[in-house]
Amino acid sequence: MPFSQTSQISTILNYIERLFPHTILDVGVGMGQYGFLLRTNLEGSNLFRIENGVGRQSFKEEWQIQIDGIEGCGGYFTPVHEYSYNRLLVGEALELLATLPTGSYELVLAIDILEHFDPERGKLFLAQLQRVASKAALISTPKEFIPQEVPANPYENHRSHWKLTELNGCGYKKLLDNDCSWIVIYETQDIAQLLSSPP
Repeated sequence: MPFSQTSQISTILNYIERLFPHTILDVGVGMGQYGFLLRTNLEGSNLFRIENGVGRQSFKEEWQIQIDGIEGCGGYFTPVHEYSYNRLLVGEALELLATLPTGSYELVLAIDILEHFDPERGKLFLAQLQRVASKAALISTPKEFIPQEVPANPYENHRSHWKLTELNGCGYKKLLDNDCSWIVIYETQDIAQLLSSPP
């Protein structure tokens, strides 16, 4: 479904706030919860201006954080998406990722998306996320297989289950703690060293 496990939200946000990327690609935006949370948490006070004693929301052109998204089902889009994302691409994720330049986003997210690919295409997907990310690619996927078929949106069907060793073998070596999901990250060497030092 177009939502992710709530238990992983704070873990993922804590990592992203520490990384503090200025360009983010959210692959499989669903209902837009991560776009909204990242917009408010990373953009912060820049979302609001006071001019001549009067408060107003800042315009998108004034935002400092670029958050773009990819979604297979445009029917999920709401005013949350309009507010949170700079740009939304609608279509099949692998096809759209292939059109993006290498290293074009500091952080690439794929939250509860990997299980929607069969294993072979899933490995291609993981590689494309790494290619597009200049600093890090973060994915989450359930630790246990959860059967799911959604006739109204076949993109939602679950087609694979991933073990931690498989994810590590694809370059996603950093593990964040969560009971329900594998939350794993591919980091470029410079970022891995930076984030391994105490805050």
